[in-house]
Amino acid sequence: MAVSALIMAVLLASLDQTIVSTALPAIASDLGGFTSIAWISTSYLLASTAATPLWGKLGDMFGRTRLYLGAMALFLLASALCALARNMGELIATRALQGMGGGGMIVLTFALVGDVAAPQDRGRYQSLFGSAYGAAAIVGPMLGGVFTDQLSWRWAFLANLPVGLVALVIAARALPAGTRRATARIDYLGALLLAALATCLVLIISFGGHWGWSSPTTLGLAGTAATLVALFKPVEQRAAAPVLPLPMLRSRTVALASAVGFIANAAMFCVLVYLPTYLQVVHGVSATLSGVHMLPLVGGLVLSQSLAGRWAGRGGAWQTCLIAGMALNALGLLLLTTMVPQTGTVTLGLYFFVLGVGIGMVPMVVMTAVQNSVDPADLGAASAVVTFARSIGAAFGVTAFGTLLNNGFTERLSTVTGGLHLPGGFNPGRTEAVAALPDLVRVPVLAAFSAAMTSAFLLTVPLVTVGLVLTFFLKEGTGRRTRARSSTCATQAR
Repeated sequence: MAVSALIMAVLLASLDQTIVSTALPAIASDLGGFTSIAWISTSYLLASTAATPLWGKLGDMFGRTRLYLGAMALFLLASALCALARNMGELIATRALQGMGGGGMIVLTFALVGDVAAPQDRGRYQSLFGSAYGAAAIVGPMLGGVFTDQLSWRWAFLANLPVGLVALVIAARALPAGTRRATARIDYLGALLLAALATCLVLIISFGGHWGWSSPTTLGLAGTAATLVALFKPVEQRAAAPVLPLPMLRSRTVALASAVGFIANAAMFCVLVYLPTYLQVVHGVSATLSGVHMLPLVGGLVLSQSLAGRWAGRGGAWQTCLIAGMALNALGLLLLTTMVPQTGTVTLGLYFFVLGVGIGMVPMVVMTAVQNSVDPADLGAASAVVTFARSIGAAFGVTAFGTLLNNGFTERLSTVTGGLHLPGGFNPGRTEAVAALPDLVRVPVLAAFSAAMTSAFLLTVPLVTVGLVLTFFLKEGTGRRTRARSSTCATQAR
């Protein structure tokens, strides 16, 4: 029962990062403020990323169950407020509040598994959450489209309430009560510096291309981020209960696993965000059918999550899982570089399945490896580090891939169309705009878009290769040394 409540919570928090994307045009049309539309998603990402380390540390200090229930209640309240928003400003503000609750739900869910499960069982449970996380990235846009077309965009938020309330009741009854673990003063200054640093990084990644990478705004944020990093170390050294313990950050396993998580999430969100766009534009399928075409990827992801969790937990071979996962990630991306408009559905399904298997073998194994390498008292902070790295990686991957895609398409479009006339305001990302083009123009436009997309996937391969190399330097023994100690903690938590 406890695990089912945790899975529902992860699914809700993950869906809210993707379900709104399909509804954005309808929201902007209803509330106005097209110029602020990007902030509907960015405010959620900013708040969830910035609050993650604080949620993790507070869970270590005061007991994770109480904090988890509070984060879920905050998320549900904010969901209701989002649905009632009367203008764009209110929606952006309530989305930020929702992001704070969603970030807490995710990081505390992963940490609670460290409380109630022994190290050899953590991989199996984490794989369930990873499957929900990956499936949400595919199902979210489909649900957003259904709600927007058949009901209203407000149902993208209202739908959270019945499921979330059920999960809240089950969690309150089934999760261990938890105890207050520390009486030290909360590291408010460290949490503030870390939240400000996260804000700067997300803003640079999300809007640096729009503002210009050498613009005063981008350079100012970069300088601020560098200053915050310099201030963070002495502040944490003096704190009685630092929000991120520095000895933990110096751990090879924590540092390398977080880097691998960053890279894996960057690649994963490139695929999950842009492959449906490829299917809709190049193959002309609807938003709903593009989700159906992505089912082989989801199937591979769910299968590999389950197998990797059991394999790593039974034999402690999480390093082998990570190596295999990153290698399959690279192979899957290379397969995507061979896509052309004439590629058949069966072939695409095979490519997607291979990539899904690779994607599924990495994220939760990274979390398990880090949790098994730290002291049980730091499980929340360690889970927050990995979650923070993955969140920044997702933002970086989507933004960088979008830049590569747009630049590559612009260059190819001017070459292949030559003197052909394109309608004013033509947007290749809108399926109906491409479908409306005459055959003489549409064929070279589709070829240019397909080539730009595959080239962007090719440029992602070196990043994944770096992640693959890093996995060879991870040490399995660290997790094994803490198994007995963590098993005792898990028994006490039960």
